[in-house]
Amino acid sequence: MSNVQLPIGVLIMAYGGPNSLEEIPGYLADIRSGRPTTPEVLAEITHNYERIGGRSPLLEITRAQVDAIGALLPDGFRTYLGMRHWAPWIEETVGQMVEDGITHAISLVLAPHFSKLSVAKYQQKIADGLAMFRGDIQFEHISSYHDAPDYIAALVNRVCDGLARWPEDERDRVHVVFSAHSLPKRIMKMGDPYDSQLRETARLVAEGAGLPPEHWSWSYQSAGRSPEPWLGPQLEEHLPALARQGIRDVISLPVGFVSDHVEILYDIDIMAREVAQAHGMRLERPPALNTDPLFIGQLARLIRERAEAAGWVVVQ
Repeated sequence: MSNVQLPIGVLIMAYGGPNSLEEIPGYLADIRSGRPTTPEVLAEITHNYERIGGRSPLLEITRAQVDAIGALLPDGFRTYLGMRHWAPWIEETVGQMVEDGITHAISLVLAPHFSKLSVAKYQQKIADGLAMFRGDIQFEHISSYHDAPDYIAALVNRVCDGLARWPEDERDRVHVVFSAHSLPKRIMKMGDPYDSQLRETARLVAEGAGLPPEHWSWSYQSAGRSPEPWLGPQLEEHLPALARQGIRDVISLPVGFVSDHVEILYDIDIMAREVAQAHGMRLERPPALNTDPLFIGQLARLIRERAEAAGWVVVQ
């Protein structure tokens, strides 16, 4: 083991979300880098959050995930939580790590697929925090884990959970739609791995669940409100296309999200389900991974392995 001052910090990051309807304007201002939000967009987003209870459950779930990961890490690791677009801010959490005397740390985003427009932005927030608080922490970044075995296994279990909601003799007509948050199409010209990593995840889960090619498909969801083209097809467009093929029973499995929040609780459970019902379809969504033991165990192993690869600890 190299001469590393313990504890080793573990910074786990998520997107962030408003904890009340009153926080939505500030939250949107942060996402939009201060650009004005039109009254129409503000009203729409507020309505969406009203439909899911008036707040995002993301902070509570993420804290539980961080605690669960921390419980699986050996002595010598200290976990921290930072959010990209709301409190606790990543930059301020990095400041706390500096104050705590952390000199070596591992970062992990609760988003399994790398993109320069997503995960790389979190890593930049870490750099900003170090500059802001004049810190000197050596970070090792876990940039993606889209094919990690137990992440895949946990999603395979979700497919099985979904199929179990139909009688056994009806399951061969059920179609699984894998999805993730859309990003602007320009990432494809950038050579960004996001799309290919997502499709690899979907393929591995389909194989693990024994799904024939005709029993699953890919869709994006939750595209942003900007004039540039976004990756598609969007879920609300894909479902009617499946209906035109005679498909009436669908499992929605958002592999790009690992926690319940508005893109699942509203965009799928409410909006996509309404689209499905309008086309005579039944749509079921198994639970998000949240604190699934397989998933949490996988993340803890990735953290230990990265610390070992850096020469900071010896993993038993």
